[in-house]
Amino acid sequence: MPASLRRHLWQRSKAMRQVLLWCAGNPWLAAHVPRWGFVRRAVGRFMPGEDFDSALKAAVEFKSKGIGAVFTRLGENIIDLGEAAAVVEHYESVLDAAKAAGVSPEISVKPTQLGLDIDAAAALANLNRLADAASRAKGFMWIDMEGSAYTDATLDLYTKVRWKHSEVGVCLQAYLHRTAKDVGRLSQTSAAIRLVKGAYAEPADRAFTAKRDVDANYLALAVLMLTELKRGKLRLVLGTHDVKLVRWIAQFGMALGLEHEQIEVAMLYGIRTGELARLAAEGHRVVDLIAYGSAWYPWYVRRLAERPANVLFVARQMLG
Repeated sequence: MPASLRRHLWQRSKAMRQVLLWCAGNPWLAAHVPRWGFVRRAVGRFMPGEDFDSALKAAVEFKSKGIGAVFTRLGENIIDLGEAAAVVEHYESVLDAAKAAGVSPEISVKPTQLGLDIDAAAALANLNRLADAASRAKGFMWIDMEGSAYTDATLDLYTKVRWKHSEVGVCLQAYLHRTAKDVGRLSQTSAAIRLVKGAYAEPADRAFTAKRDVDANYLALAVLMLTELKRGKLRLVLGTHDVKLVRWIAQFGMALGLEHEQIEVAMLYGIRTGELARLAAEGHRVVDLIAYGSAWYPWYVRRLAERPANVLFVARQMLG
């Protein structure tokens, strides 16, 4: 492909991503778009249903393929602590139900879904309560990372929760310039890190904006963490659908003497499931992040922005 055409396609893709991320944060669109039938049909690609029962059914089916599951109820930036308490109670029931179904009880939660915008102390109490529930269920809790305005607060919450609970991890975003420093700090505390590329709209002074730069930083961060993984300093989960990148990282890991099962991979429901099953067959520990819930609009549009070609899928739903 000529270099000029590659530049043109990259520029169009970048522009589409910026438009989609704007749409994800637009209140009017958030209130109206979820009512559109073709959008509701299209979102089914990325989630098995709006209720937890649908998510649990999908997790049971994945188990037969050697694929684990992480459950996440969609929603963020709540403005009522009573709603946060309801979220905590919901996740407690999720952990119990997953354990009863023979599925590894693993959840992923957003701090702003637990009250961070209202009261950081309340959010911490809610996270500790869920960490206790995960421990009782012999499960695991991930703390999701949101926009960069929340990075410091989220890492502070994680550090405090991790002090009391070992089965807790945090998500870090490779597109942020600061992440290498965060990895260095967390690796001193026997952390568990799920490394993703990043899906929020961020300015160029905080984040890499070109895909090639994000990919390069992801690879560098992962290789850095493989060394700490080898030393027993942290647990690393590669949260990416980029199988080529996963295989590069796995090759570095093998060169360091790591086993395939130590190179963990997480992907989103509905994306490259066949590749995830192949990685499981090769010996990697793999999980599918299964999202559900009615508050799916901003999350769904960010999924489209990760790969603007997904918009073609939505267009097909319009014509279907």
